[in-house]
Amino acid sequence: MVVKKKMHVGFVLLNCDLGAEEYILDELKQVEQVKNAYVTFGAYDIIAEIHGSDQEEFEKTVSMKIRRLSRIVSTMTLNVVKSG
Repeated sequence: MVVKKKMHVGFVLLNCDLGAEEYILDELKQVEQVKNAYVTFGAYDIIAEIHGSDQEEFEKTVSMKIRRLSRIVSTMTLNVVKSG
């Protein structure tokens, strides 16, 4: 029997300095837990999809690897409760 490991998924919405979108997108691609990242138009500049092995890894990724990137002005984190 194969036990499927539960993964924690969430999204981080980012606002950045004017003109820093491509720089931040490139930096996000270097973070292993970032599965997708897109430049957007609207209230936020970038949205990143994060997959962590558990809630703790997810939180560490957001606080230690993403929020500390230079040229990020603000973030909003959205935790996925249930997918499918």
